[in-house]
Formats: sequence, structure tokens, C-alpha cells
Amino acid sequence: MSYKLKLAGVLVLIAVAAWLGVQMMRPQAIVVLAKRDRAINAVPGSITVLAERALQVKSDVGGRIVSSNLELSSKVAAGGVLIELDQTDLNLQIDQLENDRSTIQKRIQIGSATQFELQNANDQLETADRLAKQGTVTAVDLERQRRVVKQIEQKLELENVANAQQLARIENDLKVANRSRSKMTLRSPVEGVISAVFTNVGDLISTGEPVATIIADSRVIEARISEENFAGLKIGQHATLRFLSYGATQYSARVEKILPAADPLTQRYMVHLSVEIDPKLLVPGITGEVNIVVDARDNAVIIPRRALFGRSVFLVKDGRVELKTVEVGFTSLNSVEIMRGLEAGDAVIVEDLDRFRVGDRVSVAEVKTDKGS
Repeated sequence: MSYKLKLAGVLVLIAVAAWLGVQMMRPQAIVVLAKRDRAINAVPGSITVLAERALQVKSDVGGRIVSSNLELSSKVAAGGVLIELDQTDLNLQIDQLENDRSTIQKRIQIGSATQFELQNANDQLETADRLAKQGTVTAVDLERQRRVVKQIEQKLELENVANAQQLARIENDLKVANRSRSKMTLRSPVEGVISAVFTNVGDLISTGEPVATIIADSRVIEARISEENFAGLKIGQHATLRFLSYGATQYSARVEKILPAADPLTQRYMVHLSVEIDPKLLVPGITGEVNIVVDARDNAVIIPRRALFGRSVFLVKDGRVELKTVEVGFTSLNSVEIMRGLEAGDAVIVEDLDRFRVGDRVSVAEVKTDKGS
């Protein structure tokens, strides 16, 4: 009896070991359970980060550079000084104009000798008028004196006009000279980074000559959308995007601008997005993908998009792999709605789909929280 019990125990152990061996030899299937959630209908597109402006800065005036803050890759503020040109000759011209202005202003303040001449003529006219009433001065002499007064008044008026014109001309020349002087200090029109430098201290540059290229700090996130997906887009729609440079990290975005014309080469429409991200991460030239939400449906059966191949999924049921044909509804960046073919709780394989065949026995490793769902 003892021998039989020992033999039975050994057989049980062998059977358990064989069962465990078979289980260990089964391939492991990574699965996610289908769940009820909000289905998102999202329009896909590719994105590129662009500098809003790459500006070639040119000088409005010519001259010799006496100082420069141009340094490759250096940061510049909007309004910051880039270069200064030699202002010596212009400063001398401005000084002379200011002296001329001061002189004519003093002359106007002192008054013209013609004013005294007019005062004397008016006194003589007053005397002649009185004597004419007494009969000692003829009407002809009185009229002659009146004409003298009129002539002096006209002369004084012409002098005043000439003084005003001369002062106005000097003021205008000063404005032009000061404006020219201000242009001899070349400032950055935008905040950004210097990407190219074309001049150095001591160079003699001409009007319109480029001195540097500045890439503005402001960025444009441009999405390209295919023609068949363009119709449902609207300003303000929510979007989710990710950049290839930053892996699977997703960022919330919003449609800010929709350009009405397609790119003639690619026939894709351009959309500009705003995104919630550290601006330092928006390096011009990086690319990625976007999904713009155009519709949504609640209480839908959702699976990760990576579980789907064609219109089928691998379903694991009772340890065996089954192939299920499904009807797909809304599709977003990482998830897909299943209209028919699956129920909530069904386990679908999400990794290494090419390893499995219908009927395979597998062990299951369930992903509790699937980042791609």
C-alpha cells in the first residue's frame, strides 16, 4: 500500500511538471481588455515646427560700422542694438542746423528794423492826417503817406513770411537729419537668435545691405491635412499632438488658423495650431503627428489602435487565439471604436501580432493601464 501511494505521488508530480512545462512553452500574449469609453473621431495630420519669421536685417542707410553686437547664435531682444554706424559728419550737420535755428529764433525775437520804420511811417501818417484836417497838407500828400505805410506793412509781412519759411525749412532739415541719425543705430525688429552675420566692425556698408539674419523666437506649428479630412475642420477644435523628438509624450493643442488653399505640390491643407508646451521645446524643424478632434461618442467599445490590423484583431479566449473581423467606427491617435465584433471585456492582443496564428494556445499577460489606449 505504501508503494502504491508513493507511485501515485510521483505520477502526480510528473503530471504537474508536464502541465507546467506545457504552460511555460506557450507563447505569451500581451493583451488589453476592450472597454467602454468615449470614442473620438480625430483627423490625422503631420506637423512641423517653423520659426514664425526668419528675418534678414538690412541697413536703411550707408556708413562705416563703429560698433557691433552681432554674434552668431546670440540672443537679441526686440529693439536691441545690433550695429552702430559712424555719426560724426551727421552730428556736425545737426549742430550747424541747430545753430541756424537758434539764430533765426533770436532774430525773430529781437524784431525787424522794418517794424521801427513802420512805426515812424504811421506817426507821419497821423501827423499828415491832422494837418490835412487843418488845411495845411493837401489830400495828395496825405494819400502818398498812406501808400508809404502800406508798402512798409507789405515789406514787414514778407520778412515775417521769409523768416517763418526759413525756420520751417531748418526744422524740417533737423527732423530729416535726426531720423537719418536714428537709422545709423540698427536695432532688431524681433526677439530672436542671430543665425547669420554678414558684417564686422570697420566695414563700410551701403544702403540696403544685409547685416545679419535673425530667427524670431515666436513659432508656428503647421499641420498638413489631407483633402478628404479637411472639410470637418473648424477653428477652436481640440487636438492632440506628439513630436518625434519627444517620444510618446502627448500635448494638448487647439486649431488657431485654417489656410484656405492647399499646397500645390502635396495637395494637403495647412492648419496652424497652438500647443500647451514649454516654448523652449519648440525647435524649428522638428516634426510629429497630430489628431484633431472633429466628433465624439460616449459609451463606445474602445480598443488600442495598435491591436487592429486591417479590419481584424486577435482575440484571446479560453487560452486560444481567435481572429475576429470587426467594424471600425471613430479613430483617434491611439484608440479605435469597435462598432461590431467585440464586447467590453474581450482581450485583444496588442503586441507582436505577427507571432500569432489562429488556434495558438497562449499564456496571457494583461496590460492593466495601456498608455496607447
